[in-house]
Amino acid sequence: RGYSTEAIQDVILRRMHDYVHVIMPQFSNTDINFQRVPVVDTSNPFIARWIPTAGESLTVIRFANPRGIDFPYLTSMIKNSWMSRANSIVVPGDMTDLAMQLILTPMIHRLVARSRKAN
Repeated sequence: RGYSTEAIQDVILRRMHDYVHVIMPQFSNTDINFQRVPVVDTSNPFIARWIPTAGESLTVIRFANPRGIDFPYLTSMIKNSWMSRANSIVVPGDMTDLAMQLILTPMIHRLVARSRKAN
């Protein structure tokens, strides 16, 4: 966008405190966290020409409380996915949309049903 490397570095450094003290602590409070992990070299972001594509990424999905999550179903439905921990599943980046649909749709349906029942 025409910004110098120095200007970009300055903005990043100015925002780092807020990121570390405001944004990062929120990750430990999420019910479900979707973390995109590039599988291409991003060691020097100032020389990179493109943001890694979904096909060049994996998505780590961590559940704060995995009780009730049907991991065998998810890994059978999402090609090339696997469990990395008892509460985490890794999916290919280009399967993230499908993973979100499979995970979130039943939860949304339960929330809507619970809301209707309460009213």
